Amino acid sequence: MMAPSRGEAPADEAVPPPACTAYPGPSAPASCRWQDWCGGYRWARSRFGPGEQQPLSNNFKMPGGARISFNGVDSSLSSLKNCQSYINTGMDIATHVALDLVESFNDVEDVNTMENVMLEYAAMDRELNHYMRAIEETVNQIKREKPENIPDLKNLVKEKFTALESTNSDSDLQRNEKYMYFKDQLKEMRKQFRHQLDNDEAIEQIDEDIAVTQSQMNFICPITQMEMKRPVRNKVCGHIYEEDAILKIIQNKKQQKKKVRCPKIGCSHSDVKESDLMPDEALKRAIDSQNKQSWSTLEKSDGYAAATKICY
Repeated sequence: MMAPSRGEAPADEAVPPPACTAYPGPSAPASCRWQDWCGGYRWARSRFGPGEQQPLSNNFKMPGGARISFNGVDSSLSSLKNCQSYINTGMDIATHVALDLVESFNDVEDVNTMENVMLEYAAMDRELNHYMRAIEETVNQIKREKPENIPDLKNLVKEKFTALESTNSDSDLQRNEKYMYFKDQLKEMRKQFRHQLDNDEAIEQIDEDIAVTQSQMNFICPITQMEMKRPVRNKVCGHIYEEDAILKIIQNKKQQKKKVRCPKIGCSHSDVKESDLMPDEALKRAIDSQNKQSWSTLEKSDGYAAATKICY
């Protein structure tokens, strides 16, 4: 077999990534669904080897006449960013699993396990961001300083990466946007289902229609004045809207080059942006659960009425 030419990926990099050894959960299943990104992460990092002329934007001529090709680093960074998308997907899945657990009232130990998984994901995301930043800073340093000889790129990246990692703290992980969303949704989910349980107990003491009406008041969109199907929460002011309705307003105002004021009466927030909207999965589940209960109650009452009519 011919050896790869300088600047080319070694032939063995075409081999599929190895089985996962870093599954971010309590235990790795026999067939790990995360093995692709785990292997991809290691593969992308291994490409930035010592002495290889592989780092950002085509060819760069050194003062001594040597040239460095930055095409390889573009490819490596692209691979790392793909890994980041898998981490984000994993965090979304963990959030949904935790909400499922709260909804089924299995709400302590297993939910805590999912929170630990989220923190592990956040740590991976931080490490990935530091590594990409170290590579980008190394490339920029070489372009800025224009050294006479080609430096040891791997050591430069390692030094910068180690410096970034040395500033790590637990608070970094807790500030991760998806982890913060996870905590917020857990809080909302528990609040919604605690409210639902309180309503179930209150139904024996007050009129059922009043109890349902009070619960549904939280489900009404301030724009459409109808029950929401796909609620989104504004992470700036905390108010909730029907997704299609608020996006339509944002699009219309954008064409007019105007800012969007929060449609909730009394809110002073005057610049609602699409990027500030987050799906409110907890509220959506509460709405769906309430609707199921309403249908169940209706079916029971219809069945009782039919049975009564037959008897008489």
